[in-house]
Amino acid sequence: QVQLVESGGGLVQAGDSLRLSCAASGGTFRAYGMGWFRQAPGKEREFVAALYWSGGSTYYADSVKGRFTISRDKAKSMVYLQMNSLKPEDSAVYYCAAAPYGSSRYVQDYAYWGQGTQVTVSS
Repeated sequence: QVQLVESGGGLVQAGDSLRLSCAASGGTFRAYGMGWFRQAPGKEREFVAALYWSGGSTYYADSVKGRFTISRDKAKSMVYLQMNSLKPEDSAVYYCAAAPYGSSRYVQDYAYWGQGTQVTVSS
């Protein structure tokens, strides 16, 4: 069974950086897409970034493009989200997710989810 465990969230000030980590286990992930999503109180879960586990292109929401970077370490089965120049509107619970059939921007394409990690950015 695929398991995803996020870590690295916290309380930071606007302009600061954070790196979120996602430990992936229970699968080979070769054909998977891995994504980060976030959900703020009262809002729907939204796409942040995604990549193919096997390598290649990365994808970002317009709101984070140029500030966030998604990456993965295949040897460690880890996925990361480096977040720079954080803004108060980036505050949310961030979720790591795995899509068995490739990278996607859509929540419904992801079959496996972590428990989430809280990111709070103060102004």
